[in-house]
Amino acid sequence: MQIEEHDPHHAVETDLEQKGLSKNSVGVLGSVVLGISSVAPAYTLTATIGILVTQAGSKMAVVIIAGFLPMFFAAYAYRELNKVAPDCGTSFTWTTKAFGPYIGWIGGWAAILATAIVLSNLSGVAVQFLYQFLGDAFRNEALGQLWQNRGVNVVTCIALLAGATYVAYRGITTTEKVQFFLVGFQLIVLLAFAGTAIVKSGSSPTGIHFDWDWFSPSGLTLSAFIAGLSGSIFAFWGWDTCLTVNEESKGSTKTPGRAALLTVMSILLTYLLVATATQMYAGVGTEGLGLGNEEISENVFGALAHPVMGDPWHLFLYLAVLASSTASLITTFLPATRTILGMASYKALPPRFAAIHPRFLTPSYATVVAGAFAAAFYSILTIVSARVLTDTIYSLGIMICFYYGLTAFSCVWYFRNELFSSFQNFVFKLLFPLVGGLGLFGVLGVTLHDAASPEYGSGASIFGVGLVLILGVGLILTGLILMFVWRAAQPAFFRGETLRKDTPVLVMDD
Repeated sequence: MQIEEHDPHHAVETDLEQKGLSKNSVGVLGSVVLGISSVAPAYTLTATIGILVTQAGSKMAVVIIAGFLPMFFAAYAYRELNKVAPDCGTSFTWTTKAFGPYIGWIGGWAAILATAIVLSNLSGVAVQFLYQFLGDAFRNEALGQLWQNRGVNVVTCIALLAGATYVAYRGITTTEKVQFFLVGFQLIVLLAFAGTAIVKSGSSPTGIHFDWDWFSPSGLTLSAFIAGLSGSIFAFWGWDTCLTVNEESKGSTKTPGRAALLTVMSILLTYLLVATATQMYAGVGTEGLGLGNEEISENVFGALAHPVMGDPWHLFLYLAVLASSTASLITTFLPATRTILGMASYKALPPRFAAIHPRFLTPSYATVVAGAFAAAFYSILTIVSARVLTDTIYSLGIMICFYYGLTAFSCVWYFRNELFSSFQNFVFKLLFPLVGGLGLFGVLGVTLHDAASPEYGSGASIFGVGLVLILGVGLILTGLILMFVWRAAQPAFFRGETLRKDTPVLVMDD
């Protein structure tokens, strides 16, 4: 990498590898769209509103804001690290720079694992809403329930993953164009749903009047708050996609960080509006359309679409969730494949994963492998055990809090020699990342404690220990085994020969 000594505010690491990705392809707006797409607000809301109400009751907004805060603070850590190391390996690269190759490798493994599992989960959700939409559209109940047939479910899932893999394989510009439509559609429908729910809330049999007390933590027990916080943090996961396309962004040191902060803020406002409107219409009771009703908590929009929007407009809400899960399915390939590409470029993974398509300028081999892994993972677990699939998805919280929190702490340690050189450095390189990291690791600790219970997740356990904990910790420990196997085969990365810890920075004109 050619370095020029100009503006000292644009210092970059000197040992970063050029990967061959498409340069200057994504602007701030495009990056925000990719980030929102990855978070998948329509899908996330229908899956989490019921859970949050079950834990926090009418204080759902408090838990949403609480989940937003550590993510918002962590986003500043990502922004500051990206300024000096705009590398698509993101968490892997930055934690390696701060803490060395072993912690960096495990951080990268957790990020890859989380996104790979989410790929399979999103495809499963897309299958469900696809058939639910078709069943309602053609007034065919059997068609609407077809997703429950394991064979049909798996085949449809593989087809959706194949399509998403193809779009991701075609390049960042193709992905961005598709996302503008899918994200725009779901946000418009969500706004329409929220507006209609507010207007109709007065005539709803379970509706309740808006109250500012919903935004006050008073009356919310600590146990309920912590339980809801885990689900809230998961609801914000995915904004770091903005950072994983940093090498493909216009202004790689600035654009990704700005886009990440805008994404997190946009998601917060969307969640608060839709969640509040839904609570006004449905209430928080356990009967009928009440959001505390266990029969509708796993798919709130599936139950409320028709009562709120009427026929045939409710079909648009089904389509919005389908578009949301499909859009996220496509963009989730970006953090997974770019992290794999980053690791392979520095010889932390087999070099074949660093292959770039000569025409589309994408990590072609990594994209195909990620799609194939997600398809195999979902198919095997769906056929073998729905319980294991459910608990694997629940274990995502462990991996998400782990690698996000680790990245936040790496910001503090990496910049340790300049934390008190200015007020700006104190706030953005120490205070915010530290608060974000502590918050995420706090939730991680609570999640590990709760996941040990056999009642957590599907209720499955082994020797009295919850399957969620066994899967979450077991998958990370599997990474440790693979890491030592790879170190024995190719030790260059672990010796610091390909990516050095605490490399002195020079300055580069942006």
